[in-house]
Amino acid sequence: MNRILFKNDDGGVSVINPSDNALTENTIEEIAEKDVPAGKPYKIVSVDDIPTDRTFRDAWEVDEVTLTDGTGSEHNMFITDPQHPDYVASENEVTPE
Repeated sequence: MNRILFKNDDGGVSVINPSDNALTENTIEEIAEKDVPAGKPYKIVSVDDIPTDRTFRDAWEVDEVTLTDGTGSEHNMFITDPQHPDYVASENEVTPE
C-alpha cells in the first residue's frame, strides 16, 4: 500500500491514506492531484516509509525537495468527471446535445 505525503501550511507533514474503494476507481496519482491542495508538491511513498509510532507525528518533517511526484490540482475533482475543465469524452461516450 502507498500513501501520499505533502507539506501542510503549518510546516508539518500531511499523509493521505486512499481507501481501497477509491483505488479501484482511480489511480493514486489521480487521487493525489485531486486531494493535495492546489500548488502543493507531493510524494507517493510506501506505507513502510511512514513511522508506525504516531506519538510525535506533529513533529514529522519532510524536505520539500523530495516531493517530486506531482503537484496538487486547482480542481477538487477527478479528470474523469465531466465537470472537470480538462475532461475529454471518450469516443464511445454518448454526450447530451
